[in-house]
Amino acid sequence: MNRPPRYTDPRDAMVDLGDERPQLPARARNQSPIVPRASIAGRALVAVVAIMAFLASMTTGVVLLISASAAEWQSDVASELTVQVRPIQGRSLDRDAATVAEVVRNQPGIVDVRPFSKEESAKLLEPWLGTGLSLDDLPVPRVIVARIAPGTALDLADLRRRIAQAAPSATVDDHRAWIERMRSMTGATVFAGIGVLALVIVATIISVSFATRGAMAANRPIVEVLHFVGASDRFIADRFFRHFLMLGLQGGLIGGGAAVFVFGFSESVATWFSGTPVGDQFAALLGTFSLRPSGYLALAGQAVLIAAITALASRRTLFSTLNSIE
Repeated sequence: MNRPPRYTDPRDAMVDLGDERPQLPARARNQSPIVPRASIAGRALVAVVAIMAFLASMTTGVVLLISASAAEWQSDVASELTVQVRPIQGRSLDRDAATVAEVVRNQPGIVDVRPFSKEESAKLLEPWLGTGLSLDDLPVPRVIVARIAPGTALDLADLRRRIAQAAPSATVDDHRAWIERMRSMTGATVFAGIGVLALVIVATIISVSFATRGAMAANRPIVEVLHFVGASDRFIADRFFRHFLMLGLQGGLIGGGAAVFVFGFSESVATWFSGTPVGDQFAALLGTFSLRPSGYLALAGQAVLIAAITALASRRTLFSTLNSIE
């Protein structure tokens, strides 16, 4: 007896595929992260962190340049002293200048003495009085510049006493006032740089906090589902922490790399203009306008530090936000 063919529902074949069911690899099951990597908010945060890192690196680099230049200025100024011999009626200015130069030359610790002639002393006034003026009727003093041996403690009291005996109108300037002004300027510059860095760090923390809250708000349904299936706050926070750490590293490297490029390019430009009036002015103000290797290492470390601050600020905001999500 022939039996009628049995009707088979096509949906049954779709439900049970047996050994033909496709097997996904374990790695492919977790390809989608909890926090999207290429979101608009993420790119905006990278831009903000890059700008902050660039500003912080530029501030640090400028402070390092000024500090190094100020140290060179102080070293140069402290290694010299200046003697001025003023003309007095009844005394020969040339003779007093020669006598004072010989006294300074015989002082222990002095390695070089250069007495300026009348013409050279007059040229020192040209930046203020201009050229073409007759200074014969003016009481222009003679200048004597002496260089001190490095590491020598000069007996200034004895030198002043001997110079006063040789020429009563002579005065000694050891440039201490200028050195104190340079130290004050350097300290003020470093203090201002620290203030700018503090503001940049605070602005970075605020930006990261708002970005973290925005990411948590956008992914609130996912966070609630993870809570429902038993995920701990630490598990969820670690996912967000890694996300913001990568964003901070990316932004810090972009900003720090841009600052390193600016300083390297500026050093090349300073080399091109070396020997010109503009180049000489910049060299007098900022030295060679080049950072030392330790300066570039400081900029790299600062970029990593900003990335760490970004991650830590997001982690702190994460736990406070997770506590508010039931």
